Amino acid sequence: MGQVLDVTAENWEREVLKSDKLILVDFWHERCPWCTKLNPVLEEVSREYEGKVKFVKLNVLEKPENREIAIRYGVMATPTLIFFCAGRPIEGIAGFMPKERLKKIIDDMLERHRECIKQSTQLEL
Repeated sequence: MGQVLDVTAENWEREVLKSDKLILVDFWHERCPWCTKLNPVLEEVSREYEGKVKFVKLNVLEKPENREIAIRYGVMATPTLIFFCAGRPIEGIAGFMPKERLKKIIDDMLERHRECIKQSTQLEL
């Protein structure tokens, strides 16, 4: 079925930073017209990449803690999409994009994710 999961500061670490999948985070808010236009594209693409990519959305205006996360990752505009591998951002793209362009970017990120996982080692304390 695929779906875009809503995340907040409360579940950010569990849903994004500790995931072993490639994560696509959509930083958005409801007053952003381009975000509204991107929503159906993300829903459709999430179904096509089910099991390969985890799609999540963080509403940057919902609460101050969400805004702090956006600031931490350098989000300056909405929508901004940031891809994460093993808890680290590996690419960020701002603005609306059509489905086919987004799919090409995701395919490229899946390849980078494979390399990221191969080159990552768990830090032991």
